Amino acid sequence: MTLKNNIGKDHALTLRMIFTGFLLFLTYIALFGILLFTGLPFGFVLIMGIGMVFFQYFFSDWLVLKTTRAKEVSESEAPKLHEIVTRLSLIAGIPKPRRIAIMDIEAPNAFATGRNKKKATIAVTTGLLNKLTDQELEGVIGHELAHIKNRDVAVMTWASLIVVIAGYLMQMMFWMSLFGGFGGGGRRGNGGQVWLMIMLAYVSIIVIYFISQLLTMALSRYRELAADRDGALITGNPMALASALQKISGQISKIPERDLRQVEHANAFFIIPALQGKSVAKLMSSHPDTEERIKRLRSIKNMIG
Repeated sequence: MTLKNNIGKDHALTLRMIFTGFLLFLTYIALFGILLFTGLPFGFVLIMGIGMVFFQYFFSDWLVLKTTRAKEVSESEAPKLHEIVTRLSLIAGIPKPRRIAIMDIEAPNAFATGRNKKKATIAVTTGLLNKLTDQELEGVIGHELAHIKNRDVAVMTWASLIVVIAGYLMQMMFWMSLFGGFGGGGRRGNGGQVWLMIMLAYVSIIVIYFISQLLTMALSRYRELAADRDGALITGNPMALASALQKISGQISKIPERDLRQVEHANAFFIIPALQGKSVAKLMSSHPDTEERIKRLRSIKNMIG
């Protein structure tokens, strides 16, 4: 049995993702142009950036499990969890994730990671298992399987390459300016002009960094909405996921922040960020507003009937 989408595509959401990806592509071109203009070693920076992204891509599952102290569990240790994942994976038309893990954390939450469908990992917290009903748990698992099905880890890893490269350049240029690495005479003649050009490039790279960060976060929010939608179709029960999101959001706000620090490195992976922060701008969030997600899930329920 495979997933059947009987309510059509969300064309508006798809167009937003395509447009955001196009804008990210333009930031790559702008960054490349600035580096050519200043004569900075673009090849070296590109290799460093791709190296860091490759590490994240191939070892993200290991890193997240390590930092959250999630423990892989066998079918005999967590039979209900394995049964839900196995059944919903079949409906979604993807292999069962290679690893299923549990984090011993009171805050209810879950994440999926892994570079492809065959090397995927799903992890849930003990708080999620204890506080959600079976249907709500299925809704959350459906959402995480949708991330795997849509290859969201790979998409977001490569989308963040521009942020990694721009961030690395910012640090490099900062230290070069401190230690006089920009030079005085240079091949362009006047040292003052060279300094001015480098400073303009530095400011431009900072602007590109923040624009690409905003675009990457926007793309992440759109991927979350897509995972909500596809997860609801996998389970056939959008309101179970809506109820789970509401319950998780409410419970997280009651957990002391010091207890959530254990999982802060995996914050972007979670179905709802563990550390949300009231001072953080909405545009810089990796997840959509919970109320917006619930509203969309209600719309899906009305379309399913």
